Amino acid sequence: MSNLKDATFSAGHDHIFLGAGHEKNERKTWGVIALCTAMMLIEIVGGSLFGSLALVADGLHMSTHAGAMLIAAIAYTYARKHANDSRFVFGTGKLGDLAGFTSAIVLAMIALLIGYEAVSRFLSPIPIHFGEAIPIAVVGLLVNLASVWLLSGGDHGHSHGHSHGHGHGHDDHAQYEVQKIITPSGVFVVSIFEDGVPPVFRITPTAKGSRLDASTVSVMMLRPDGTQELFALADRSGYLESKEDVPEPHAFKAIVRMPDGEHEVEFEEHGHHDDEHVATARDHNIRSAYVHVMADAAVSVLAIIGLLLAHAFGWLWMDPLAGVIGALVIANWSYGLMRDTGAILLDMSPDQRMAENVRHAIEGNGDKVVDLHVWRVGPGHMSAVVSVATGEPKRDSRFYHAVLERFKGLSHVTVEVQSGEVVA
Repeated sequence: MSNLKDATFSAGHDHIFLGAGHEKNERKTWGVIALCTAMMLIEIVGGSLFGSLALVADGLHMSTHAGAMLIAAIAYTYARKHANDSRFVFGTGKLGDLAGFTSAIVLAMIALLIGYEAVSRFLSPIPIHFGEAIPIAVVGLLVNLASVWLLSGGDHGHSHGHSHGHGHGHDDHAQYEVQKIITPSGVFVVSIFEDGVPPVFRITPTAKGSRLDASTVSVMMLRPDGTQELFALADRSGYLESKEDVPEPHAFKAIVRMPDGEHEVEFEEHGHHDDEHVATARDHNIRSAYVHVMADAAVSVLAIIGLLLAHAFGWLWMDPLAGVIGALVIANWSYGLMRDTGAILLDMSPDQRMAENVRHAIEGNGDKVVDLHVWRVGPGHMSAVVSVATGEPKRDSRFYHAVLERFKGLSHVTVEVQSGEVVA
């Protein structure tokens, strides 16, 4: 009969899974709202005073822009203020994804409205007041560019929070975990290289002309559980590369044996490729705000182009054509945002490699992972529930917590141990 034991650990023993730039992005979003609100009031009041219906209409359009930003801002503020609310079982880290999904739906509706209006104007053209329409479109573009500037620097892509980081060589898709060693003969980069192939060690000189003899260099891998593995190297014209693959997980010390002596480096487990890390660490709330202002900027650019061509050559059909193109662009961005945020709201794992590495880390100790679930609970925060069968009675949940602490992206882990059993 099995003996079941459970335990959970999380960073700081809390359930705060907000993104690293949460408060900064919150301030940026409120700043964009202030800018859009001020512009909205100027256009509506100015249009009313000077009798410009087009100016009033653009002011009302700006109000929808501010409303979309308000969704993101409220989500940031609410998530921060309720981060310690025990009613949220896994914290408020996913509130930004909910706001992003909502914004994606709003974007889709805007795309449909623009498309409908464009088709209507194809069928029933109306006179265009170029003298008012073009300046308003330019002003709208300037406001959108200012909004883009305010939101710039947010987490639309990804960043690495470890000192050794990832570096990129000649191939932008190449994966590196990088360490440097300094020797009397020069400085060398020791890396775990992946580029669509199994990972290998690479040793590369930083200075041109520096060379190493592969027969005099080797790498000894030292696992936390005490296991060792020696890697021989081959000369690859400019760098040395291990003849054997580096097995997962990539969390260990390595002794690099060179002619001048031994050099110790340490690698930490990332558990993901760049694309997977983007999905894990991306703040979809600031991304949705950014997509809104970019969509508005794109529509403004297309509108200006369409109006100028229509005014210069009498091509009135250019204005609605620009609208159709803008609608398609916004719809595409909306779909991407809806797809990514919807996957997180449905607890779809954004990082399959993390799950694989968690499994390898546990089963590398001779145990068996019976059940495993890994999902995102906030920007840069992953949670895992693991059920382990072991024949070692002295191994309790604390043992597996120690094994999994090497995974820096795992902020919350629950372990169930089935001791006294060995599952084939």
